[in-house]
Amino acid sequence: MKYGKGKKITYSLLVIALAVFLTVAVVFGLNDGYGGARAIDLGLDLAGGVSITYEIQESNPSTQDINDTISKLEKRVEGKSTESQVYVAGDNRITVEIPGVTDANAILEELGTPGSLEFLDSTAYSAFTSGSDYTPLLTGSDVKSAQAYTNTSSTEKTPYGVELTFTDEGSAKFEQATSDNLGSPIYIVYDGDVVSAPTVQTVISGGTATITGIESFEAADNLAVFIRVGSIPLTLNEVSSNIVGAQLGYNAIQTSLIAAIIGLAILCIFMIAVYRIPGVVASIALWIYSAMVLFLVSVYDITLTLPGLAGLILGVGMAVDANVIIYSRIREEIGAGKSTEGAILSGYSKATSAIVDGNVTTLIAAVVLYIFGSGPIKGFAMTLGLGIIVSMFTALVITKVIMKLFYNFGIQAPKWYGKTIHKKKFNFLNIRRWCFIGSAVVILAGFVTMFVNKSMGNYALNFGLDFVGGTTSTFTFQEDYSQSEIENGIIPLIKEATGVSQVQQQKVKESTQVTFKTNVLNLEQREAAENAVIAKYPIKDGSIVETNTIGGSVSATTKRSAFISVIIATIFMLVYIFVRFRDIKFALAAVIALIHDVLVVLAFYAVARVNVDTTFIACMLTIVGYSINATIVIFDRIRELLKTANKKTNITDLVNEAIGSTFTRTVNTSLTTFIMLLCLFILGVSSVRLFALPLMVGVVVGAYSSVFITSAVWYVLGGKKRGIVTEEKKQEKPVIGEDGAQV
Repeated sequence: MKYGKGKKITYSLLVIALAVFLTVAVVFGLNDGYGGARAIDLGLDLAGGVSITYEIQESNPSTQDINDTISKLEKRVEGKSTESQVYVAGDNRITVEIPGVTDANAILEELGTPGSLEFLDSTAYSAFTSGSDYTPLLTGSDVKSAQAYTNTSSTEKTPYGVELTFTDEGSAKFEQATSDNLGSPIYIVYDGDVVSAPTVQTVISGGTATITGIESFEAADNLAVFIRVGSIPLTLNEVSSNIVGAQLGYNAIQTSLIAAIIGLAILCIFMIAVYRIPGVVASIALWIYSAMVLFLVSVYDITLTLPGLAGLILGVGMAVDANVIIYSRIREEIGAGKSTEGAILSGYSKATSAIVDGNVTTLIAAVVLYIFGSGPIKGFAMTLGLGIIVSMFTALVITKVIMKLFYNFGIQAPKWYGKTIHKKKFNFLNIRRWCFIGSAVVILAGFVTMFVNKSMGNYALNFGLDFVGGTTSTFTFQEDYSQSEIENGIIPLIKEATGVSQVQQQKVKESTQVTFKTNVLNLEQREAAENAVIAKYPIKDGSIVETNTIGGSVSATTKRSAFISVIIATIFMLVYIFVRFRDIKFALAAVIALIHDVLVVLAFYAVARVNVDTTFIACMLTIVGYSINATIVIFDRIRELLKTANKKTNITDLVNEAIGSTFTRTVNTSLTTFIMLLCLFILGVSSVRLFALPLMVGVVVGAYSSVFITSAVWYVLGGKKRGIVTEEKKQEKPVIGEDGAQV
């Protein structure tokens, strides 16, 4: 562990260079702001974006066609932002929200106007032009994709073309169409206009085809867009496109940033006060972690929204947790009589398995959520996964280098690192029945509350407008009112006039137009709101107050994908825990604890009537990730103690020892994460508080279940009867005397 002079200088310069580079990059940005915090794309709820509404032209469209249309539009806008949303608005409209962009016209050009697409032969084309009935060879639903290309090896004057890929059914149709129309054109008709009429040169099979001879790449790309957009099963007509302001407003961003800075400062003070030199190391590493995450979020153009922030908060919690695990082990090793050098090496060695298992388990969940999730779920998964990878790097590499540097620069006395001696053992398992009963009562109270709410004609939970829809009212005012005036002046008027408790607002950029979303209002309520607002805040001459009924923006597709992704993630976590711990009881106990935590927090939502909106899913996912990490740490200690157990070992005492020896870590980690959330709750605007509050409850519940529920469940499931290698079955090494004979 001892470094020579050259190593000390080299490693010190590397750490300083990394910290300075990340600081400069995040604060000031590199080339054209690259990598800077100001270059981070913010979601629609933080910084606004583009909102486009389409009207479905078909009458009585099927649910399947609507879902297919939403799914294809979601795929199309994913490249613009990880937090894009597509949802049904009313009975016959679909809205696309793309955060982080400001040019609605450019988006519309790239997205295209979804319309009908048909492939016609000469006979069908004649009927089409004369207004007669006809049957198309193929429709847009038969096309899987279309991409423009340039054939660089071609000697033709126009080497540009479009490559089509058909569905299985479309492949068969296209092969038959080309067979029947050799030497004749096939007309590609989009929304009543012929966009191309290539002549069939040969029978085409295999599911792909090319359209050649296009005059420019731009023309080829436009044709590809027409074909891709036309594959949507419904015909959509654009009815509005707006640049919308942030739903949370500038104040939400500023106060959240201040809260985060204060929270990090308090964390550093806490870590230094508790862990001394390791706390200083943790503070340096935490800054490097925070700067590196922000730098990577900026570099990889990850759109940041409230769910994304939840992922970052969980990442900070896990970064601190990894440090706490290591430093707690170092203190234990010093308390056991080891030298400072030996304690540092042993602490990192023994803590590695718990850190890796906890982080990998959560990383598995993040990957599954990213693959199977959509919209806010995908954004949460991206920031969570990024945070986990960076936290493992800073905890296991950066802090180890910095710790060794402090030691080699002469800070070697044990007093600078602290020590822990576990003396009195509390019997955690002895109160397991009371803990089980207490948890059952809380969960039951949640279900009873939901049942009572439902029976009284209300929703089981306090669903926000994002879940259940409502009414939008758009005012075009004479003046451009500030965000503060809207939140503190206009919104209270609407609440008082209508009697509703929830009002969301979107302010159109560089305009006096503001849209308010409320619960579904009847005619009397709408008129009361309009009269109350206009009496104090006049609208422009000639303008009217536009109202519309909207559907829940958290569409059935989004909710279904969230549910499925969580189930799959849970299964993968269960499998990983089983493989690592070689005991299905560990895996089952961990999953039961996850379900416990989710149900307890759900009970809190029900009893406290906290608003359930799009952040609800992110909150639940954060709680799951936090809980599984805390559980792994205790399970890792049980596994470690089992390795040295024998037939005389009392499993009850072993489990109590495992919980007791990690108790300080559990409390400190929970406290550090709680501090961050508490700062957000105290300093944040109302919407941020409603976001932080259930997370605070989740942190407390996760710590409680890790200590009092999870290990007890493992014990009850059969851990107390776990087969231990007996003394008789142990293969002891023979003792060899000086003469070479076995003693």
